[in-house]
Amino acid sequence: MTSFIAVLYIIAFALFIYGLMGLTGPRTAVRGNLIAAVGMGIAVVATLLTPGMSNWLLIALGVAIGAAVGVPAARKVKMTAMPQMVALFNGVGGGAVALIAWVEFRTSDGYANEPKYVAIASLFAAIIGSISFWGSNIAFGKLQELISGRPISLGALQKPLNAVLLLIAIACAVAIGFGADSQLLIIGLLVAAAILGMTAVLPIGGADMPVVISLLNALTGLSAAAMGLALENNALIVAGMIVGASGSILTNLMAKAMNRSIPAIVAGGFGGGSAVSGPKSAEDRPIQSTSAADTAIQMAYASKVVVVPGYGMAVAQAQHVVREMAKLLESKGIDVAYAIHPVAGRMPGHMNVLLAEADVPYEQLKEMDEINSEFAQTDVALVIGANDVTNPAAETDPGSPIYGMPILKVNHSRSVIVLKRSMSSGFAGIDNDLFYDPKTSMLFGDAKSSVGSIVEELKAL
Repeated sequence: MTSFIAVLYIIAFALFIYGLMGLTGPRTAVRGNLIAAVGMGIAVVATLLTPGMSNWLLIALGVAIGAAVGVPAARKVKMTAMPQMVALFNGVGGGAVALIAWVEFRTSDGYANEPKYVAIASLFAAIIGSISFWGSNIAFGKLQELISGRPISLGALQKPLNAVLLLIAIACAVAIGFGADSQLLIIGLLVAAAILGMTAVLPIGGADMPVVISLLNALTGLSAAAMGLALENNALIVAGMIVGASGSILTNLMAKAMNRSIPAIVAGGFGGGSAVSGPKSAEDRPIQSTSAADTAIQMAYASKVVVVPGYGMAVAQAQHVVREMAKLLESKGIDVAYAIHPVAGRMPGHMNVLLAEADVPYEQLKEMDEINSEFAQTDVALVIGANDVTNPAAETDPGSPIYGMPILKVNHSRSVIVLKRSMSSGFAGIDNDLFYDPKTSMLFGDAKSSVGSIVEELKAL
């Protein structure tokens, strides 16, 4: 039986890695997910076959409750709410690890008869898991707008408070590691880590939420790997390390895409959630408005059109009508492409997922580095709800909070049309200089309705 279980784990790990390889491109992402899911199913079976496994009723009850909550939630969630669901589900993993660590402490009388590495790994998992769970809940609240997307902090006291909370958690862990078995110590550790998770994420603004989600995901993976070491569970070790490593790499790549360091983001991001530039900016810097009819005519006589999607497209669920518009333009012989910024939307790959749902050909989805060289040959750049990732201030204004952040250089196009509900700013809470560029025209309204009107005008041409 031991050999059979080992073989099952090896098969599961191979499927994890093969599935992860599939996630490198949108064309193979769905298949990669399914392969990894099969691998996890095999790993679960192998774990349940482990000698000494008991409490089958509790296990079945837990699986039933998890399936009853998770499956309907995953099936019913809207694509616009996917980032907060990812944050919430990721947090649940960290919370589960923290609870397991607590149970291990209780059932082993404070790790009295356990090897020292078991205590160290379990306590590490408890701290990181608790931070991840409560931090993910705050991220969920910000994304769901249950909490303000603006940075919420204690100012100069924020960093000292976080340091004190971390020291309390570590001190409790050290005391337990040296043989103390008081329940108050493990509770104090979990509570201090929980508060630290909340106080670490609250000061981070909405603009940095994609990076935060990725970072918390990496922390959950590391906590799971540590708990796997404590429980001698190979599935947890391997899966946790894969999640931790891939999440860390993704976090670093996204931070670079924003020209920001991870410590700077954790120390407090620059993004708010609902800052508005207000009418004063429009009065001081005049804008040009346009109509759906004029937009349709402008695109119909273009040779190349680049669509730049952002969170505004996601909110309006406009991806399908955008695809319909692109088909009409293509039928007129117009070259259409989609410019994808790494942090557009509220989670990694948000725009890719939305456009794939609308059956946009993968070949038309172009990453920032590839598409930026093409804007100079683009007749019309159609910006749909993308804000900070198109702001020229990132290149021209050293005093801007986003200065140095790589952007989609839509301002290099011959003309730009921006679809927005209003002149409100993006997550970074700053005005977008693109709106006042002489080449830019603003089409105000709901993105889905606006693109729908453009489609009708194109059909009439």
